[in-house]
Amino acid sequence: MKKYLNTADSDWYKQRLPAVVLIVTAGFGVLLARLFFLQIIEGGELRRLSETNCIRLQDIDPPRGLIFDCNGEILVDNRPSFDLSLVLKDARPLEKTVEKLAQYTGWSQDEIFDKIERNKTPYSYKPVLLRQDIGRDMLAAIEVRKFDLPGIVIDVRTRRHYIREKSAAHLLGYLGEINARELESETYSDYRGGDLIGKFGVEKSYEEFLRGTVGGRQVEVNANGRVVRVLNTVDARPGQNIFLTIDRKLQEKAEQLLQQRAGAVVAMEVDTGKVLALASYPPFDQNDFVSGLSHEKWRELISNPLRPMENKAIQAEYPPASTYKIITAAAGLEEGVIDQNTAMYCPGFYRFGDRDFRCWKRGGHGTVNVVRALAESCDVYFYQVGLKLGIDRLAWYAKAFGLGARTGIDLDHESEGLVPTAAWKRKRTGVPWQRGETLSVAIGQGYNLATPLQMAVLTSAVANGGVLYRPQILARVETAGGEIVLDNEKEVAGQLPVSQKTLGIVKKGLWEVVNGSRGTARIAKLEDCEICGKTGTAQIVGRKKNENVKDSDREKHHRAHAWFVAYAPSEKPEIAAAIIVEHGEHGSSAASPIARDLFATYFELETKQ
Repeated sequence: MKKYLNTADSDWYKQRLPAVVLIVTAGFGVLLARLFFLQIIEGGELRRLSETNCIRLQDIDPPRGLIFDCNGEILVDNRPSFDLSLVLKDARPLEKTVEKLAQYTGWSQDEIFDKIERNKTPYSYKPVLLRQDIGRDMLAAIEVRKFDLPGIVIDVRTRRHYIREKSAAHLLGYLGEINARELESETYSDYRGGDLIGKFGVEKSYEEFLRGTVGGRQVEVNANGRVVRVLNTVDARPGQNIFLTIDRKLQEKAEQLLQQRAGAVVAMEVDTGKVLALASYPPFDQNDFVSGLSHEKWRELISNPLRPMENKAIQAEYPPASTYKIITAAAGLEEGVIDQNTAMYCPGFYRFGDRDFRCWKRGGHGTVNVVRALAESCDVYFYQVGLKLGIDRLAWYAKAFGLGARTGIDLDHESEGLVPTAAWKRKRTGVPWQRGETLSVAIGQGYNLATPLQMAVLTSAVANGGVLYRPQILARVETAGGEIVLDNEKEVAGQLPVSQKTLGIVKKGLWEVVNGSRGTARIAKLEDCEICGKTGTAQIVGRKKNENVKDSDREKHHRAHAWFVAYAPSEKPEIAAAIIVEHGEHGSSAASPIARDLFATYFELETKQ
């Protein structure tokens, strides 16, 4: 039996052995064939790759979205630029490469090494940016000597281009390189060092739309780091295009009307909250930031006493001066402390305690009611209305009219302004409120502070019948192909707590300011369009007792700021504006002509100077 089993096993192995040998032989045959292919047929190419070439991944930056005005006129686009970088792994020897690069570019070797040290990464194959936007002359100088400069790489990238230099600079903003703090935040979690991001204005507010999606390519490079061929590409996706509510023509007119004077102009649609113009002077050139601003230029900007980097339309805070009388009048009428016929006598001052609070008109206005008091800006009338209301009731109305809080515009660093109350003063100074302080607040002086944008929103609400709209600068967002991604809608922020009767009386006074025989802004009158408005003169240096110094005799930086708020046309208002001219002295002479000419441009009317 045992002999039988051994014979059976032997037969089983003999039958399967040829198959096993065949499989093993075939396997070795495939390996030998592959070795023959790699070593004999492709050997030369693979040897070249192994000795001199390697595969790398390169990012493709997406074109940033364009920015247009409300009529489709382009404000910001992109242009090609050339960035010079160095790959440490390929720049061997480094000292020799840097020496030659310094020779060909005119840069110092210390400057180049400093750039390398500050911008290098842990990965030696990652390009180190040496200079952005080098220009065509330097490009040509480097390209003709590229074989002497191993590791030097020139990338063609899109660069931001602000078409109308300095126009709408504070609104549009600018780009800058992302910093370490921003890289650590969740907002920029998918960004990398060296990326350019919106730092200010619209560029920052709508970064998520404008940025686009980064692409990439797989390339083969030689021993000098130069691309031999592109193996694979994933295209970048361009950013989306932004259409603003700004009217380019009106914006440039507002900037022109400031005529080298520090200040701001804000214009908006009264029934939507769309901002048509937002100008701040002096401006800055955003194109200076595109390739990196020098330390000297930055110091020059931030040390300028006219504060060009401040967006005065939304950041600068001023006493609203007599434009605040709109609130005092509305509050007095609504609370019943006065009516349309309530008359008060103005001899040119108001005696309170042991002090005379003067009216701007030394001889006084005589007997006036609320309409005439608005038209002629009688301080004495509003002193008394403010006293009857008291500081806290006055403050409640001021806040209800939108003061003391941000408007919610899509721009960074908007200021809140200040609406003083008795509790606020006690908390801030530890001293109780004095009734005499209410007199100053009632005419827009004292602790009061407001931004031009807040006053434009307030004026729009008076014009449209009481609706406070959140100011908007974004009209819509479109893809590069024209598909609408976002179509912005108007947003109601509040309602003025006053009746239509009260608004009607206030608006009658504002009509008289421009169109009446005694109005303080008769210079702003247009023949074919009735403008309504209110002037203001914001003192920045208090007058001493019995002081008779005129503003024109003061040093310029001590002169009053000039205000004018207005809307037009009077019957069916379409546009409202707020203008501030720093140290302009009088709203009637410095600010109201700006509104007149701005409205003439909007309605395409001629002005008679």
